Amino acid sequence: MTSPAAASVNRALEPVGALLAVAQELARAARQGSRARRRVRCGSTLRPGAGTPLWNALAVSIASLLRPHGEKSRLARLLGVPPQRVHDYFVRRQAAPDAERTLRLMLWLSLRREGINPS
Repeated sequence: MTSPAAASVNRALEPVGALLAVAQELARAARQGSRARRRVRCGSTLRPGAGTPLWNALAVSIASLLRPHGEKSRLARLLGVPPQRVHDYFVRRQAAPDAERTLRLMLWLSLRREGINPS
C-alpha cells in the first residue's frame, strides 16, 4: 500500500520516460553539431545548452504549455520567481531553476498533461 504522497510522486515521474527519449535525441544532435567546448571545471554550475539535454527536453515540453496568455505569469507565481525569470528559463533558455523548482516544474507538467490546472 502506498501513501497518497508516494502515488503523487509516481504520477509526476511518468513523463520522465518521454523526456529521456527526447533528451537522448537532443544530445545526439548536439554532439553532431557541437563546436569545440571550453573546459568545464569540476563542480561548476551547468548552464542550459547542448550539455543539458534533459533540461532542454523539459523546457521544450513546458514551453508548449506556456503559449496561452497569462500562463507564464501563473507559473511564475507558482514557482515564486518573477515572470522575467520564467521567460529566461523557457524562451531565452539562458537560465535554469534550482532543484526544488525543477521538481515543481515536473509536477506542474504532469498535472497539466492530466488536464488539471495547478495554478
